[in-house]
Amino acid sequence: MSASPPGADRAVAFLRGLGAAEISHPGGTLLVHLQRVQDRLAAWGARPALQLAGLCHAFYGTDGFPAALLSLDRRAELAEVIGAEAEEIVYLYASCDRKATYPALADPGAVFRDRFTGRDRVPGPRLCRDFAELSAANELDLACVDPAFHERWAAALLTLFTRFRPLLSEPAWTSCRTVLTPGPDSQG
Repeated sequence: MSASPPGADRAVAFLRGLGAAEISHPGGTLLVHLQRVQDRLAAWGARPALQLAGLCHAFYGTDGFPAALLSLDRRAELAEVIGAEAEEIVYLYASCDRKATYPALADPGAVFRDRFTGRDRVPGPRLCRDFAELSAANELDLACVDPAFHERWAAALLTLFTRFRPLLSEPAWTSCRTVLTPGPDSQG
């Protein structure tokens, strides 16, 4: 495991202060899940801002996990802890209307629907890659720690990440295939 990026200790303290260590989540607590996502991103060679976003991706809740640690009017507080770039990734991840966004995300000029505002936007290529990479790290963590989740969602996630393939790093794509492909070595 590589060293945590600068700001990770402050982010973990902030998460603890907001109760993330007490919120139940597959594989333990929300805090433990967030740390595993950050570790996975680090193992894939993600830059520090993306690792910090992985550590904090559930601050505003998500389309799949509605519990929020902070309201959107407190975005500046998170940005102060992890930096503006990482907070922008956290917001993008949290704001994603998955049903509207997932089908075409890898297409050039794809529209990203913000579930908070209902507005559509076209994020730049780097933000789309960050979103795809963070999505893969998050879902793969769940698939690795929760056999029922893996059984129910592995095939659909493999289809999703196959569509996202142009946006994923090689280590992320290799992990998707390893964890989500049916067989004796899946869930690794």
